[in-house]
Amino acid sequence: MSGLSVLCFLLLQTGAHSFGVFNGKSLSHQAITERAALNVTVQVCRSLAVSEGRDFTFPPQPFTASSVAAACGASKSLKSFIETIQRIQRKNWQTDIKYALSARRHCDNEELDEGKKIVTDGLSVVKASNKQQNFVSATSSLGRILHTLQDFYSHSNWVEIGHKFPNTNLIKANARVGNIAAKTRATCLSCNGNDCRNNIRSDILKNNILTSGYFSLNPFAKPTGKCSHGGVPDSTSLIEPKGGINKDTLDSSHGHLHSQAANMAIAATSELLEDVRSAAGDKAFFDMMGLSKGKPLCFVVDTTGSMGDDIAAVREVTASIIDSKLGTPDEPSVYVLVPFNDPDFGPLIRTTDPEIFKAYINSLRATGGGDTPELSLSGLQLALTGAPPNSEIFIFTDAPAKDKHLRNPVIALIEQTKSVVNFMITNVLGIRQPAEDNQQQSYRMSRADDQLYKDLAQTSGGQAVEVSKSNLLEAINILTESTSSSLVTLLQASRNPGKTENFAFSVDQSVRNLTIYITGSNVEFTLIDPSGVVQNNVNTSGSSIISSQTVGNLHTVKLLTVAGVWEIRIVSKNSYSLKVVGESSIDFLFDFIVDSDGPFGGFDVIDNRPTAGQNASLLVTLFGSDSATVTEVMLVESSGSGQVNGTVAAQGGGEYIVRFDRIPSVEFVVLVKGQNNNGVSRASSGIFQRQSATSLRASGLTVTVDELDIVVEPGTLKSVHFSVMTTGEGGRFTIQAANDQDLTLFYPTNLLLSAGGSANGTVNITAPADTPSGTVVTLTIEAVAPGGADSNYAVLHLTVLPKVTDFTPPVCKQLSPQSRCSKNCDRFMWEVSVQVSDGVNGTGVDSVSLREGSGSLNITKAADNSTLVTYVASCCSSKMQLVAVDQVGNVEICSYSAASWSSRVDYSVLLFFVFTFLKVSL
Repeated sequence: MSGLSVLCFLLLQTGAHSFGVFNGKSLSHQAITERAALNVTVQVCRSLAVSEGRDFTFPPQPFTASSVAAACGASKSLKSFIETIQRIQRKNWQTDIKYALSARRHCDNEELDEGKKIVTDGLSVVKASNKQQNFVSATSSLGRILHTLQDFYSHSNWVEIGHKFPNTNLIKANARVGNIAAKTRATCLSCNGNDCRNNIRSDILKNNILTSGYFSLNPFAKPTGKCSHGGVPDSTSLIEPKGGINKDTLDSSHGHLHSQAANMAIAATSELLEDVRSAAGDKAFFDMMGLSKGKPLCFVVDTTGSMGDDIAAVREVTASIIDSKLGTPDEPSVYVLVPFNDPDFGPLIRTTDPEIFKAYINSLRATGGGDTPELSLSGLQLALTGAPPNSEIFIFTDAPAKDKHLRNPVIALIEQTKSVVNFMITNVLGIRQPAEDNQQQSYRMSRADDQLYKDLAQTSGGQAVEVSKSNLLEAINILTESTSSSLVTLLQASRNPGKTENFAFSVDQSVRNLTIYITGSNVEFTLIDPSGVVQNNVNTSGSSIISSQTVGNLHTVKLLTVAGVWEIRIVSKNSYSLKVVGESSIDFLFDFIVDSDGPFGGFDVIDNRPTAGQNASLLVTLFGSDSATVTEVMLVESSGSGQVNGTVAAQGGGEYIVRFDRIPSVEFVVLVKGQNNNGVSRASSGIFQRQSATSLRASGLTVTVDELDIVVEPGTLKSVHFSVMTTGEGGRFTIQAANDQDLTLFYPTNLLLSAGGSANGTVNITAPADTPSGTVVTLTIEAVAPGGADSNYAVLHLTVLPKVTDFTPPVCKQLSPQSRCSKNCDRFMWEVSVQVSDGVNGTGVDSVSLREGSGSLNITKAADNSTLVTYVASCCSSKMQLVAVDQVGNVEICSYSAASWSSRVDYSVLLFFVFTFLKVSL
């Protein structure tokens, strides 16, 4: 499918179906964003399938995340795909919640050039982040700029002028938005109530002059003669000229044009996503959207002198995982390695090539170390920021942490990313042999050192496995067997100190590979399956247990999947943890939300910890089954039996808002129960339960930071402003800031707050001048209450980006076309040669790839730094398309044909007919 056909397809979707409906009638930013994202993702999947010689079948309309993931062959990545779309949507709508009065972010007050700059500057951040595979940063920035882009079509008079296609110049940094009305020029007439169809002055429309409505809570903020945004709470619409021109909903001042504006916004969003796709490449775009194959494989490895046996075990298990999962749906989507030592840690190595990862693992050498403690938390912090969210991370060490001060920043990152961290702790007898002097050193890890690793594992939903070096390989193999992307947690609990307790969990018919993990010494268990058969760790010959294995302090029991309610009784005086997992398509996502006090109402997502001592709300998204429904949601204490039940209200589309009258005062997890009526009666076999792996906690503190100014220019001081607020007593609050790039930070070590008050602070940070463009610096700012009993944090992803001065895309110049095609296409070949260059002042060509065509492509660099491309194909494949990208992400798409060729696609004629069709169909 050519670029022209792709855009035609994308645009026709906007009028062919009803998109996600907000409040039962109007199209929202969330719906616009989701539809465009699904449309473009489908095209990327099709392109990848064609390039790999696979058939591709378009999913039925309207597209859903589930149907698109299935069509792309990535159903096991559905959770990360939905999470990515929700992240983009959330950052989009937060612009309304947090920055409602910022005119430029909404293209209000005729600040259209300023709005365009937000889009183009943000687009540079997205492209640079993608180039460094920092996809969380890329999609977060993407969501923020999409709000401004979409608002242009609702808040300006672009649609009223009569335009039939999007304003492409909004995503081109060196192009003009259009002819914007002078500040002294009147643009609107007064209108009465809903009768505002013709309130824009005729001379403005006739001369194609752009304007947008003024919005303010101050009625006198609008210059004389200017249009207002309109509606509540825009007070300027009460002052002459009265009325408004926004098209946000069907009930807006220009609500009769809402559908046209919304569909234009979908097309514009698709156009921007296509630009991101072209700059990144199809595979990187696929990864950015979270639609990779299996779970990431992330190893954090201690490389000090005593770790030789451990590193050998890591090498062996890496080769085993890669060889067994290569080409399967569980093939790791990305491989991440972080070595740590003392005094160094890193660098983080991230690759999608398994052979490159093997080479990195094989290059690890055990050396150095000196004293016993090592920088284990620094390595883990780097892994949590460099690996995708929801990763399974394995950290290998035989030493305590030297950097215990990073405990809270690491916990904050675990809560943010919801990644699972497993500690593989060897040398439990306490004999360590550094490489320098070849002398053994006896030591014993203190209870506090050991407990630190256990606490971090518990918070993340992972295991703290203590095992001898000789048995490490066996233990790793046990845990890495359960690294499927479709792994779900049915039950998780920990007890310290240990005690006798009964636990129950429901297993539904969708669950496969049911497994119980118990960590702890001298732990006994009794298991009762749904049919009443009793088994224990001494007698495992019953019908429900497939196998039972013990390595170190890790006990693993594999079960037959029998639907119904199971019970397990744990007996131990020592601390232990219990985890029950399985594979299933049914899972959930959740966010704590708070009602917004902004002018537009609605709710905002809490990015850190919910407020203690108050009621709370949870937004739950259930996916994986059209017949499954949520019936109960509880906040369950992680280390106790207490729980708080919520009131569940279905919102449609698998979303539920759950209200709680309070939050537990200790660490807790979210437990969701429901009914899956997919061919089963309303019996125990149809009941499912899922639990969050990550433990959470509430706080009486709130830490906020500005998320909009996230660009760091290399070599230039960056000031990050933050605020801390307490709902409790005042005093001197400790401030701690940390980052994953080991950059020097300057900030106040404490702030003085009054009871129920707030205070502001600044963190100053500088990235070295040679920092690669697109590097993401994850900054964690933590506030701790007097006495240390309470804390909260803010996490900000800063993107290092030099000033962009190259706004011109590469140029394609055809050199020597040869065409010998006839009707008997299988008997002839055709060829075209193209020179791709980036001009005298350009940053240089970064990549040239084939978007369409089944021929062979030969790419070479010329002496003048231009790129020479030769393409040869059968005449039966008579069209081809190149994507040329320069170093800063400017894109040029060049199309050629055996019959005719052109160096640039001209969409204007197609777009005219497409939007004429939309007008008729609507």
